[in-house]
Amino acid sequence: MAYEKVVATYNRLEKAKDAIRALQGSGFSSNDISLLSRDSFTPAEVREPGLWRRLFGGDLRDQEGAFYGHTIEGGGGVLSLRVPETQVARVIEILNGHNPVAVQEKGMDEGLTAGRDAVKPNPPLAAATVGGMTTPEKDEQVLRLAEEQIAVGKRQVQKGTARIRRFVTEKPVEARVTLHEEHAELMRRAVSDPNLTGDIDWTDKTFEITETEEQPVVSKTARVVEEVIIRKEGSDHVQTVRDTVRRQQVDLERLPKEKELPSR
Repeated sequence: MAYEKVVATYNRLEKAKDAIRALQGSGFSSNDISLLSRDSFTPAEVREPGLWRRLFGGDLRDQEGAFYGHTIEGGGGVLSLRVPETQVARVIEILNGHNPVAVQEKGMDEGLTAGRDAVKPNPPLAAATVGGMTTPEKDEQVLRLAEEQIAVGKRQVQKGTARIRRFVTEKPVEARVTLHEEHAELMRRAVSDPNLTGDIDWTDKTFEITETEEQPVVSKTARVVEEVIIRKEGSDHVQTVRDTVRRQQVDLERLPKEKELPSR
């Protein structure tokens, strides 16, 4: 039985998923359906000229490949389905019912640089076949080629511990204060009043006067001057993950026929 690959492009990924559900509801196997989106490739892969030829056949035109890549970059999806050739018309009818977009035959290069002007909503037969496949006959052999795809996930690991410590430090300070002192001192003055002669007292006498001085007294008071809020704050960064994937390829080598030795 001969098979065809039918491809349809949708400018919104939700439309492509609706089309897949419609195909599955019509009895088509999900194993034969493929949906390509921005999650399927890296930005460099989408712009690679040979990507779409490897996926859909070597006879794919450059304009078609560029259009598929432009659709992927715009957030759309490229849906492909392996289907018997007798079911191609039915599949195209289902896919066109979900408003796919089609490659413009004219003005493709200008359309790609102009953004969404490169697509026309709901054109007739936007879904199209891109190549035929046949089941092997008895004298044929099938060599299947496999390809790895990279899928990058995320996991949370402990990076380290942040320790916040409160401690006391001391620093010298100074303040100026005025201190008062009281001392005893002697002052002499001349007396000429003759009336004071009768007040003369020849006995010894002792007087005591208390001398005072002020000394600084230091006292300390404490008050809250600042608050430190301890919390975790998240941030995101983009990291490029590089790895290698394997892809099986096949080539054909024709060996020359061995020459027969001449008979004696």
